[in-house]
Amino acid sequence: MSNVMTTARNPIVFAVGCARSGTTLLQRMLDNHPELAVANDTHFILSVIDKALLGDGNDPIMTAKIVDDTLSYYRFSRLGLNEAQVRAAAENARTYSGFVSNLYDVFGSLHGKPFAGEKTPSYCASIPKLSSLFPDAKFIHLMRDGRDVALSVLEWADRRDRKRGPARLEFWEQDPLATTALWWSRSVRRAMEGADLLGPDLVLTLHHRELVADSEGSTRRVCDFLGLRYSDAMARYYEGKENPGGTGSAKRRWLRPTPGLRDWRTQMSVEDREVFSGLAGDVLEVAGYDPERSAAGDSANRRINAARAWSLNHGALAGTSFQTA
Repeated sequence: MSNVMTTARNPIVFAVGCARSGTTLLQRMLDNHPELAVANDTHFILSVIDKALLGDGNDPIMTAKIVDDTLSYYRFSRLGLNEAQVRAAAENARTYSGFVSNLYDVFGSLHGKPFAGEKTPSYCASIPKLSSLFPDAKFIHLMRDGRDVALSVLEWADRRDRKRGPARLEFWEQDPLATTALWWSRSVRRAMEGADLLGPDLVLTLHHRELVADSEGSTRRVCDFLGLRYSDAMARYYEGKENPGGTGSAKRRWLRPTPGLRDWRTQMSVEDREVFSGLAGDVLEVAGYDPERSAAGDSANRRINAARAWSLNHGALAGTSFQTA
């Protein structure tokens, strides 16, 4: 039997973190628990409510427009619900949060599981807002050294089909690495602020290096935090899906946890390391990573100063535009 109270309201967990921090790995582990289904990057919860609220209130009364906005949201289909199921969920809800809860009840049932959650990385910037809607929900903030995140971002963000994450910011064209440092710093700072506000009973901070190096120990911590019985299936999420000889990213090949896929110490230039630490060293240090506070060279200092000037002139550090999926 699960230790979670049977009255627990779905979604019971949000898996969050700066993009490229390994949140898909975490989602796959969570989703492989026999009692928990975790959706992948649907994004709709805050996008729909932002349209519905228009600056008023916290949890709007349900309307036909909210249902239509939900159905038409471009990523909502990832939840796997049909229109009839969505409209039925709305009929039994008075407010938006109740509607969302009903949707995740159905989502869990479709997977034969009583509990359900959501993984949307960008929600790390909105932990308090989500908690106000779902007071019993818990959050797992997956954190990764920003320099390893940057190595991944530089391959992922600027594609011909569309720009992602920090590549959407104007300064990217001038200095992608510096832009990523500001973006990562902003994202992690917002998540840590949310964690401090809610406290350890509602927010678990988990490091990517721990999840990879000790999957069993990490998933035991997660189960204890969520009140779920431990299942070794979580650490075996890749079984029957892994394709180590294939092409593409580790994510696409469903690789088991693999240390060393990104290592800023060997894969990042000295100057880029100086720039990243110059812009995000304080957050690196607070997050538990070595900020490498050696004196930066002239070229690195010029890049640091240019990035700081841009962020201040455009108000980027005070806004929310850094966390874009």
